[in-house]
Amino acid sequence: METNSVAFFRDQNYPELPYKPIVAAWKVKNPQNVGSLMRLTDNVGGNRLILLDDENPKRESSIKKTAGLSFNHVELVKMEALSFFEQLPEGYQCVALETNEQSTNIFTTPLPERIVFLLGSEMHGLPEDLIRRCHQSVHIPMTGLCKSMNISQALAVGLFEWQRQQLFNS
Repeated sequence: METNSVAFFRDQNYPELPYKPIVAAWKVKNPQNVGSLMRLTDNVGGNRLILLDDENPKRESSIKKTAGLSFNHVELVKMEALSFFEQLPEGYQCVALETNEQSTNIFTTPLPERIVFLLGSEMHGLPEDLIRRCHQSVHIPMTGLCKSMNISQALAVGLFEWQRQQLFNS
């Protein structure tokens, strides 16, 4: 099925990203969130979503419903967090998208061309030992009263800020 957005973006001449982003998420519980992460990864040309230390079986039908066609475009991989860091592709840098003492404002921090975004669980975020293994840590500034964001909303901000920096930062 072709929607208005499919036709619109087919006619645009946006440059391709030289490197595909990789997204990893630690202990995500909600299958709809997994589907949303897949879809967002696909939105910017990524093709891999890694679930770390996944303890919670998820119904594939729930993931597919939220991911839509992206379910067929994005590889869903499960692995342990410790082996994840050993298997980062050469040249890629892991960036924790997490509020912590060392994090910097995502909108004022240069993000690497070859990026792996690491996000934490819906309830507890990322543990300190995983944050320390990342190359850098960024947060999304929140000026309103609510100081938290759904994991897929946070990834949307992160991925599109990264894309902006790579393609439209002149």
